[in-house]
Amino acid sequence: MLKIYSVDEAASTILRRDNWLEREPPPAVMEGIARVFGERLAPEAAVRRIVADVRAGGDDALRRWTARIDGVQLKEVAIPPAAMAAALESIPGELAEALRLAAERIRAFHERQPLPSWTTTELGGRLGQRLIALQRAGVYVPGGTAPLPSSLLMSAIPAQVAGVDEIVVTTPPGKEDGLPAAVILAAAQIAGVEKVYTVGGAQAIAAMAYGTETVPAVEKIVGPGNLFVTLAKRQVFGQVGIDGLYGPTETVIIADEEANASWVAADLLAQAEHDVLATAILLTPSPALAEAVQREAGRQLEQLSRAEIIAASLAGQGGIVLTTDLDEAAQLADAFAAEHVCLEVAEPEALANRIQRGGCLFFGGHSYEVLGDYVAGPSHSLPTGGTARFSSGLNVLDFVRINSVVDLDQETATELGRAAAIIAGAEQLTAHANAAHVRAAYVRDEV
Repeated sequence: MLKIYSVDEAASTILRRDNWLEREPPPAVMEGIARVFGERLAPEAAVRRIVADVRAGGDDALRRWTARIDGVQLKEVAIPPAAMAAALESIPGELAEALRLAAERIRAFHERQPLPSWTTTELGGRLGQRLIALQRAGVYVPGGTAPLPSSLLMSAIPAQVAGVDEIVVTTPPGKEDGLPAAVILAAAQIAGVEKVYTVGGAQAIAAMAYGTETVPAVEKIVGPGNLFVTLAKRQVFGQVGIDGLYGPTETVIIADEEANASWVAADLLAQAEHDVLATAILLTPSPALAEAVQREAGRQLEQLSRAEIIAASLAGQGGIVLTTDLDEAAQLADAFAAEHVCLEVAEPEALANRIQRGGCLFFGGHSYEVLGDYVAGPSHSLPTGGTARFSSGLNVLDFVRINSVVDLDQETATELGRAAAIIAGAEQLTAHANAAHVRAAYVRDEV
């Protein structure tokens, strides 16, 4: 099940990067498109039709696409506050307490992130930056194959901490009553989110981007989703901001000979459980640990409810890579730039200094990735597909604008004007140069 690779074998297979949005869609996806649209369309083209229709048709288009795609006839798009309160009352008490604990830790973590506005007079006059929260942010919460209340908390709470005035949540409807899963509504109630709309997929992204009669247009859309949600985010970018194009989830574990094979195997299986396209990779210089993890994974898999998904994920993108040493493991992890990088080694701090690229680092066997999924504190919305090379996990800064402030005194402006005019002349922008020259002439006349 868990294949053991050499470094060379892994480089051409499980450690090779490609753009998941450009892959050939699975047959099931193409069959679903044909069923909904009556013809075979590329996913990009299918999403474009939905987005355009919602932009033009508003709530009526939302209802049409929800009926065609989800098989649900929506009566109301907006969820009344009473329904969220009732949902919280309906879930088991221990689940409600776990969600409250998660919400408290997520809020406490993000409240410690500095949001400094600043000014200085050391450069002449006054220069600085002002951090201003977005007015309205949209949060997409997946709910198709499994409801994800954690995603609501992980996206909405950082926005609240940043000072966003209004948070709009969209999440797919349930087939029985048209309401989202009770646990998602309960999470919204716990987080203090007041506006939740029962619409999912590309149509939800379009609604938040352009607005409908019921769903208000937002300034930025955040949150993970399936292929159609991600393609829709890419298409509406520019009309609104987005956090990123999140692909299938991924974890790289680096472990030494002292690591607990049972724990490592459990962590790989947990990651593979998300999706058949999820990536779960172990990098280790220890053949003994590799073989022990391989055995443990096979034993534990027999007890798990989503064993078929896990097996497909591990066969497709998972595996164990035998490295020369931990240094080589760190180099491979850094080049792969995984969403999660777990360091189950004796000295994780030293190894972490060699890894600059990764969505979130987990130090030691007690700081396992599942805790990051739910209750550790940082948002679990993290860069995937190697985008950790240039992007970060969702945080408070995703929900603010940075306004630069220029307030120069006359002496500084006069001094800088000459350099500005020279550069403008080199760029052949004579009106720019003139704006500096006329001020210089005014100063001379005043003197």
